[in-house]
Amino acid sequence: MKIYGYFRSSAAFRLRIAMNLKGLSYDHNLINLQAGDHLSDSFRLINPQGRVPALDIEGDILTQSLAIIEYLDEVYPAPALLPHDALGKAKVRGVAGLIACDIHPLNNLAVLNYLRDQLEADEEARIAWYRHWVKEGFDGLEKILSANVETGKFCFGDSPTVADICLVPQVVNAQRFNCDLDCYPRISRIFEECIGLKEFSDAHPSNQPEAAQLA
Repeated sequence: MKIYGYFRSSAAFRLRIAMNLKGLSYDHNLINLQAGDHLSDSFRLINPQGRVPALDIEGDILTQSLAIIEYLDEVYPAPALLPHDALGKAKVRGVAGLIACDIHPLNNLAVLNYLRDQLEADEEARIAWYRHWVKEGFDGLEKILSANVETGKFCFGDSPTVADICLVPQVVNAQRFNCDLDCYPRISRIFEECIGLKEFSDAHPSNQPEAAQLA
């Protein structure tokens, strides 16, 4: 299997975590978002949307990180990244969706670049935008995790799920933008539990081959 990704991409970060948790090996093809590789004709043939990650499985191309992760969970069922019951799956997908659908899209590189290039927002305004949407999402997420009786060492129980796979990259990005996370003790505790695992820490952007060169 081959991942087309970028070290700072939250979505690619998610896929690296999932691959590590499943114990799957893969080749990595760098798509440098800062250099515009994702807009090239050659990459558009792989993913017409021009987004990462994309997963090449012997010529079959999968896109959208959550869809890829659920595919991996079905084909490689151990360890399971979703609960086995319908209610549990819905709760985990709800947390994952809150992060991947509500927080992340408003703060990804394409949006921040649009704010800069088309709306002429300066760096201070872009950072304020980023922090606002992180706070909006984390305010709700902290309450959800605190109220859910199934919250354990991780977002749902005592083993990582898709919810944790989404949470960790979002916290890492929030740290990079110096967001105030002191008021999110549950989120912070779960993050520390996750990042203490090799599967999560090895997937961290700073531990990717291109990190030193492109940071």
